[in-house]
Amino acid sequence: QVQLVESGGGLGQPGGSLRLSCAASGFTVSAAAMYWYRQAPGKERELVARIASTYVITSYHDSVRGRFTISRDHARNTVYLQMNNLKPEDTAVYYCGARISSTDYWGQGTQVTVSS
Repeated sequence: QVQLVESGGGLGQPGGSLRLSCAASGFTVSAAAMYWYRQAPGKERELVARIASTYVITSYHDSVRGRFTISRDHARNTVYLQMNNLKPEDTAVYYCGARISSTDYWGQGTQVTVSS
């Protein structure tokens, strides 16, 4: 069955970097639209980054554009979110998502905390 497992979260310094990973099983990441969402305490979940299933088309939330990069590794069947120049407002639980045949799947989330 479809499974998404996030890793790589933790404590990051302002101005620092973290890389989140989303290991997929039960499907091929190149055949699905893949997403990273985040949810901060008391706020709604927001779309951070998206990569289309065909071609290398990506889109980003305005607050992370130029700092975050979404990518996928076909050989490892994994999607990444490289986060640079971290800010305290990036603190949230980050979720990996996949849309397969109009059905959305989610991982369990990984906590990212940005603090000095």
